Amino acid sequence: MPALLPIFSQCKCARGEGKKRNVSVVILAAGKGTRMKSDMAKVLHSICGRPMLAYTVDTARAVGAEKIVVVVGHQSDAVREAFAGEGLTFVEQRWQLGTAHAILQTREQLPGRGGTIIILCGDVPLLRASTVRALFDLHVSEKATVTVLTTIPEDPFGYGRIVKGEGGEVLRIVEEKDATAEEKKIREINTGIYCVESGFLYGAVAEIGNDNAQGEYYLTDIIGIAGRKGARIRSFIAADPVETMGINTPDDLERASIYKKSEPAVRD
Repeated sequence: MPALLPIFSQCKCARGEGKKRNVSVVILAAGKGTRMKSDMAKVLHSICGRPMLAYTVDTARAVGAEKIVVVVGHQSDAVREAFAGEGLTFVEQRWQLGTAHAILQTREQLPGRGGTIIILCGDVPLLRASTVRALFDLHVSEKATVTVLTTIPEDPFGYGRIVKGEGGEVLRIVEEKDATAEEKKIREINTGIYCVESGFLYGAVAEIGNDNAQGEYYLTDIIGIAGRKGARIRSFIAADPVETMGINTPDDLERASIYKKSEPAVRD
């Protein structure tokens, strides 16, 4: 197949720069979640009595998103109905062609907005708003084009690895199935959470091809594109890998529920 053809509205996160920032949030929530052993859309599975997507929406609101766009796919009508009246904008990814393809579906909702887009995942319900704020703060202070949230789990198997240069700069993200034996030794992984300047994002995803083991359009490829364009790429490491855990199985769902029940009543 050929290549595929904005929060903090008055932010002072740039340490002394009081200018306004136009920031929107895109939440990826189109997956079916085959390993959940249920026909229900993955993001509608319940954690402590709420659909897991609700927690990602909470995080987007907690960091002050001006606009929240949710990319839906499997059982899209059910997801829309569950969140009707919540002020969210929905776009549909009719074919599951990868995360870059999902982002491309939002281009009509966020055209020419400028500023920063924060990309969150609807199946990562434990992520704290404080972590997203720290990611955004770094992105702004470093004047980055792309900043990726990473973490260092005990076992990185199955995750995209963060390949860095000698100076610690991010060079690329390589998926497990495409990684060499040496790259698989890297423990720092991609969480799928990003801050990206919107002027760069949509041009980049339009350049992405699907020449990989999965035959999908990977959002991770924007890192390599940014590097080739000489853009600034940064990473922020989430200290607690549990916070960035994706929900893929019923066991993951149970662990997330236990974690939620142990949290303080008020999250940051």
